[in-house]
Amino acid sequence: MWTVQDAKNKFSAVVDAALAGTPQEVTRRGKPAVVILSADEYHRLLEGAVSARMSFADHLMAFPGGEFARLEAKPRDVSF
Repeated sequence: MWTVQDAKNKFSAVVDAALAGTPQEVTRRGKPAVVILSADEYHRLLEGAVSARMSFADHLMAFPGGEFARLEAKPRDVSF
C-alpha cells in the first residue's frame, strides 16, 4: 500500500508493479483512495461486469410474481 506522496515519488515503480499483475493500493490521509491496475486487468473486469448486467426491463421481469396476502385495512372513524 502506498501513500499518495510515495506513489507520486515512485510512480514508475507503482506502474511496474501493476503491470506485473499486482494491483497497487494508494491511500490519502490514511484512508484507501484508489487502486492502480493494468489496463488488461481493468478491461477484463469491465467486460465481466457488462456481460453479467441485465437490462432494466429484464430486471423488472425477473421480479418474483404471484399473489401477495394483503391486509384488510379499514378507515378509522373520524369525528368533527
